[in-house]
Parts: sequence; structure tokens; C-alpha cells
Amino acid sequence: MSKVNVDFFTPTGEQQGIASEKPFRKTGQAAISETPLHPRRKSRRINVGPVPVGGGAPISVQSMTNTATTDINGTLQQIAELAAAGCDIVRVAVPSQDDADVLPIIVKKSPIPVIADIHFQSKYVFQAIDAGCAAVRVNPGNIRKFSEVGPSICKAATDAGISLRIGVNAGSLDKELYEQYGGPTPEALVASALKEAHMFEDVGFRDFKISVKHHDPVTMVQTYRLLASKGDWPLHLGVTEAGPAWQGTIKSCLAFGSLLAEGIGDTIRVSLSAPPVEEVKVGCKILEYLGLRERHFDIISCPSCGRAQVDVIQLASAVTEGLKDITAPIRVAVMGCIVNGPGEAREADLGVASGNGKGQIFIKGKVIETVPEDQIVPTLLEHAHEIASQMQENGEIPTTATGPVVVPIQGGVHSAE
Repeated sequence: MSKVNVDFFTPTGEQQGIASEKPFRKTGQAAISETPLHPRRKSRRINVGPVPVGGGAPISVQSMTNTATTDINGTLQQIAELAAAGCDIVRVAVPSQDDADVLPIIVKKSPIPVIADIHFQSKYVFQAIDAGCAAVRVNPGNIRKFSEVGPSICKAATDAGISLRIGVNAGSLDKELYEQYGGPTPEALVASALKEAHMFEDVGFRDFKISVKHHDPVTMVQTYRLLASKGDWPLHLGVTEAGPAWQGTIKSCLAFGSLLAEGIGDTIRVSLSAPPVEEVKVGCKILEYLGLRERHFDIISCPSCGRAQVDVIQLASAVTEGLKDITAPIRVAVMGCIVNGPGEAREADLGVASGNGKGQIFIKGKVIETVPEDQIVPTLLEHAHEIASQMQENGEIPTTATGPVVVPIQGGVHSAE
């Protein structure tokens, strides 16, 4: 990689951005900290910039840029897209000196907190802290001479008031533990996490969260359950190398759903072989459907079956595409027959019950018109945009992304700003 032009980020004023005091944008609507399914596991509180993690705070969604960090404009553009999709925290890779050198600029201009992802070279950890990063992800298992530099890292993080993440992955498990346990088993991964956590705690550092990722969702769930029983650390959930979008989404939904439904997990990152924005969309929807985040735009559509008198697949796809930019919390029902159609359409904000070459259009439970089949899609789109516009005028749509609002929790009561 070619060296970045040093003159571009001479450490003066606007370009430096170290210890930036810029306000981060608040994300989303009212905070939701508890799922209806199970009380949250009690964990201690840390902060990633202004975003609280653990201690009953709303579960935050993270992602990681896939741009070259030295591509400052490209990286910032992707961060902006992630923030707009509902991302609360973003991680950037720092594999080289060039990447470390541009961190002050990225931190200064990012609308959400930046975590530096560090492996092998401890010197980049100190540079990331000096650059004003909100947190640093370290893997003690691959940091050279971590037992020697670990205390200095903890002191630097304490002095800067930032947190750290211990990242244990099945693919980079310590060789001794691998041999002792016969592979990256839940017991091996937890043993590694405990060893590294104690390194930090032995020098008095407690502002860290832990991840113990595995590509297999069953092993991942078993590992987090075991780790959750060992202490009160905030836990960062992830299925590592989950795979392409379709496969990885299923793995993540299974693993995250199992753990979050048990109250385990304080922040999540969906890992997909797909654009990072897709990771955020999946993460936000997982939280929405578990009742851990305010539900936003949603489409209900019936499966294709022999009762359907319209092409439900085509109809639902056309409505989804036509409303892809809607951010209003509207529920739209696209139904293809008279069995469940009227009931589902009646319960939605906007819906259609189709059959016999026509569609009954419902708004807030009432039939407002009946249109020919070829007019169902344009009619639904028109009404959806009218409803969204009215909600906008009434101040019912947040002007920011869909994440949890940054809130303090006092006296055990969750209050939204």
C-alpha cells in the first residue's frame, strides 16, 4: 500500500481531531432494554464513546467497514451509510502504519463512535487511543508479548477514558488451549477469554467487553452461555465468518435469537460476506422482532399457496421494492386470498386482501376502496407515501437512524431522552 500524503493530515486544528469533543448523533427512538421473553443478564456497564454497553443499556448494533482505512473518503462514506441504516458503533481495520496514521481524521468526522481493530502490533493500540478512538478491539492471543505490554495498554485506555474489547475467535485460538481441549470447543474459547480477562483485571482494568465467536451457531450459543455464567462482563455477540448473506443471516438469527431470548448479550455484530449495510439491517431487524428495538417499516405477506388468486410473490416483491426507502413505522399487509387476507389486512396500518382479479385496500382496519388487480401495487404505494408524509408532519418519524437512543440508567429505571 502506498504511503498516504503526510501533508494531507498535518496534525493541526481541524485535521487532528484527537480527543474530539464533537457531539455524536443520537440514534433512534425510545430505548428498549428488556425483551418480553426473558430478563436481561446482569452485566457491568462500559461505554463506547457515548454509547453505553451492558448494565441494562439498550442493545447496540455494530458493523465493520470493508474499505481500506487509508481511503478516508470511502471509509467515511461507508460509515455514513452504516449510521443511516441504524448502526450505533463502527469498527475499522488497522493492519498497517498507514491505517493508524489516518485514524485521527476518521474519528473526527465519523457520526458514530469508532473502534480500532488491532492485531499483532501493540503500537497501533496506543496510536488508536491517541487518535481519539472510542474503543480498541484487541486479541491478546496474537499481540506480541502481550503479558509485557498489556498493563501499559490498560493504563493508556484508563487515562483516555476508553474501553477495550477482548476478541476470542475459534480461528485464532491459542495453540496450547487448542491442544488441551482438542479444538475450539466452548470450554477452550471460554478458558481463553477468562485468561485474557484476568490479565486486564489483575492490573485493575475493568472497562472491557468480551466476544467468543465461532462459525457454528450451536457452538457459539454454548460458548456464550458458559461465559455468561462465569462473570458480569458485557458480552459482544457474533457468529464469526457466518457466510454469504442468506446463509449468514439464518445462522445469526438462530444464534442471536437464542441468546437474546435468554437475556444474554449487550451488543451485536452480524458478520456477512455482503455489504456492511446488510449486516446492520439484519441486526436491527433481529432486535426489532425480539421486542428490543422499536419496530420500523414492516411488510406482512402470505406464502404462495393453492388458495392464492394472485401472484403473491410478485405482488410482495413489487411493494417491497416500491417502499424500500420508507422509514416510517408502517406495517403493510400484502395478502393473496380471502382466508386470512381480510383479517391480516385489517390489523395492519395499510393492507390489501386480493382475490377474483381485484384487491380490497384497508387503512387502519377499514376498507377504503376496491381496485383492479393491476392497480393494487400503485395504490398501496400511493397510500403508504401519504401515511408516511402525514407521520412526518406529525413528528412521528425519527430524523436519525434506527438504533437505541443514548441514555443513562439511574436507579434501575430506563428513561429515554
